[in-house]
Amino acid sequence: MTDSQAVVELTGGPQDVLTLHHPGPVRRVKLPNGVPAWLVTRHAEVREALNDLRLSNRDQDDWFDQGALSPQVKAAMNTSMLRIDPPDHTRMRKLAAKAFVPRRVETLRPRVRQLTGDLLDQLDQLAAAGTVADLIAKYASPLPVQVMCELLGVAVEDRDSYRHWADAFTAGVGAPVFPVQEVTDFVEHLRGLVAHRRAEPDDALLSALIAARDETDRLSEDELISTAFLFLVAGHETTTNLIGNGIYMLLRVPERADRIRAHPEELERAIEEFLRYEGPVTGAALRTATCTMDLFGAGVAAGDLVIMSLRAANRDGSVFSEPDEFQLDRDRSPHLAFGHGIHFCMGAPLARVEAEIAIGDFLTRFPQARLAVAPDTIQWRPGILTRGLADLPVALRG
Repeated sequence: MTDSQAVVELTGGPQDVLTLHHPGPVRRVKLPNGVPAWLVTRHAEVREALNDLRLSNRDQDDWFDQGALSPQVKAAMNTSMLRIDPPDHTRMRKLAAKAFVPRRVETLRPRVRQLTGDLLDQLDQLAAAGTVADLIAKYASPLPVQVMCELLGVAVEDRDSYRHWADAFTAGVGAPVFPVQEVTDFVEHLRGLVAHRRAEPDDALLSALIAARDETDRLSEDELISTAFLFLVAGHETTTNLIGNGIYMLLRVPERADRIRAHPEELERAIEEFLRYEGPVTGAALRTATCTMDLFGAGVAAGDLVIMSLRAANRDGSVFSEPDEFQLDRDRSPHLAFGHGIHFCMGAPLARVEAEIAIGDFLTRFPQARLAVAPDTIQWRPGILTRGLADLPVALRG
């Protein structure tokens, strides 16, 4: 068996995809749950594969241990925009995209800054007491989940449950044990929310989606639930990781944080380097080959699972100079952290706004903040799809 034919066993750890660019752009891998897949790793090929309509977002249930899920829960979970193809995908995305256009997102900036200030005030209390703060639990996670709750029009009081369910789901994809109970609880909760908002609509996004379903551009009940599921998972998980990873990368080398404090105009470019170097998503949505195909030299059979590794693509030396170095002054960053093509993350403008405010305001409020433990001892959450810290202990007063 040649190196290109050898099966690489993924563990869900941080180094899984960083050494897979050679000998070719596609590698045969085995997920932590034993499922075989093809992993596309190079930038050009990942970009092309993300646009390849022969790779479908449907029919992936058999790859994961969802057997214990009821048919009703499966249907409600698996009909989001990330799990369907055109023309249904086009219809659903058109309905939801209006909430995330840059002009609309800019109107959310004052509220994001207010929520950020409230969280920083709570951190101030910890700092006054000399308490080390976990910036994931106390800052990076609460902000995006509250923003998404308000955007959708769901109860902010349930944010801890949303965080728990979202974390369980993302960690469970491809893992030996699928979080059946957590997903079931999540879907049933959302089913109740849809029923409540149909009876008592407001001016938030979930009510708007329900109204669209009930008028002309119809969304089925499962599509409504699955869309809310997607927004709460993706809107929380990815932005939490972006904020947490970004602050970590700055505090890991304190001179980086000091530089951004002195030159806040450089933060926008720094965020693009966070996205490239430690992006919140390691792999794009899983795809299934709809036919036998030659995929960049690999013989892929109909029904095979294919994963496009955004993390590996963003470390491709043919596109990025010194790809494994974090560079605050990197001028060109055509990263794929938000994907590419028809499934490009519609929440990207909102994620950038939240990260800019959360990271910038944190650095201003706590000029002496330093990591409270050695950088390499901080743990990353396992998972094949997302990349985020389990915790981020910080001494706020140095």
